[in-house]
Amino acid sequence: MVNWFVDTYKSLQPTWRELKLSFYLLNRNVLQRISLIIVALLVLVAIFAPWIAPYPSHAISETNPQDKLLPPSSRYIMGTDELGRDLFSRIIFGTRISLQTALIAVGLALLIGVPLGAIAGGLGGWADEIIMRITDIFLSFPPLLLAIAIAAFLGPSLSNAMLAIAISWWPWYTRIIRGQAVSIRERQFVRAALAIGTPMSRIIFRHILPNTLAPVIVQASMDIGGVILTIAALSFLGLGAQPPTPEWGLLISTSRTYFLNAWWYSTFPGIAIFITVLVFNLIGDGIREVLDPRTRKF
Repeated sequence: MVNWFVDTYKSLQPTWRELKLSFYLLNRNVLQRISLIIVALLVLVAIFAPWIAPYPSHAISETNPQDKLLPPSSRYIMGTDELGRDLFSRIIFGTRISLQTALIAVGLALLIGVPLGAIAGGLGGWADEIIMRITDIFLSFPPLLLAIAIAAFLGPSLSNAMLAIAISWWPWYTRIIRGQAVSIRERQFVRAALAIGTPMSRIIFRHILPNTLAPVIVQASMDIGGVILTIAALSFLGLGAQPPTPEWGLLISTSRTYFLNAWWYSTFPGIAIFITVLVFNLIGDGIREVLDPRTRKF
């Protein structure tokens, strides 16, 4: 038993050193440090939204027409909307919606794109040609335009918007993974596995795929901000979240009518989108430095 604990401790030492190095690389840059703190706060706000929001009932159902379009005050920190609902509470609940939908959309895109890219790069031949030609068809359309078309076809809803984004974004991950897999396929450890009769499916998912994930993790971390912006755009166009869902893009879309008289209605949701997208982009840069030793600067 003692030997088992000793062996386990020794095996975890390299992993612990890598974690400490990764944390150091992310933490030494002031902007990335601030971004990590903001993302942690956003996650906490999303988790504890019902307890943080001063008026949680205003997020969906309750209305107060007598308090409509009130400017920011001690009672309503960010003012109210056209139905008298507390804008601060709705933005807090919108944090949960935006983060959740972005993670689901990116996760679906990864589930589609990563295996297809690994299969295309690992097998080559006709499988590579078929997968990459389909990928090229999707890549020939601008992602936002394709997402708009798919969301319009499926119908306006938040779940359909997530699916539309996943369908329009998976080819980018497929191309990244495929390029890495083609390079790794020619290395000696893959040739050795083939020489001893290892099935190609096992080689792809046990040897090639784990060594291709670094660039796609970086891309996915940076895409979270872009997906949040895309979901907001779809909701702004009426193809994403529907009233009374407190999604940031939908809040901005609704506020257009009252922009001249209620500047706070569109300003605060816009600031929330801006800060969230910015910090995820900065964290993506930091993760790239952590996962790619060539970009590390000591």
